[in-house]
Amino acid sequence: MSGGSYSLTGGFWSLISVVQTAGAPTLCISHSGDTVTVYWQDVSGWNLQQNGNLTTPDSWSASGGVTTGNGTNYLYLVNPAGNLFFRLKNP
Repeated sequence: MSGGSYSLTGGFWSLISVVQTAGAPTLCISHSGDTVTVYWQDVSGWNLQQNGNLTTPDSWSASGGVTTGNGTNYLYLVNPAGNLFFRLKNP
């Protein structure tokens, strides 16, 4: 749709975001093609958690599929759908 000084394009918005935790290693996110990578320095005691809806703070759960290489932890997501939020938690 377009007209006047605006235009609107149909499609989907998906959000994948990191939530920084004070004192935790820096949590980073990148993408290449259809793969999103969440990564952080491999520091003992910090675990990755995810949540699909920040309005339900009790819905954080452990993220599976984390791999480690060269002192960095990685989570690869291929064709992710919907909203995902990630944080590091020190139990």
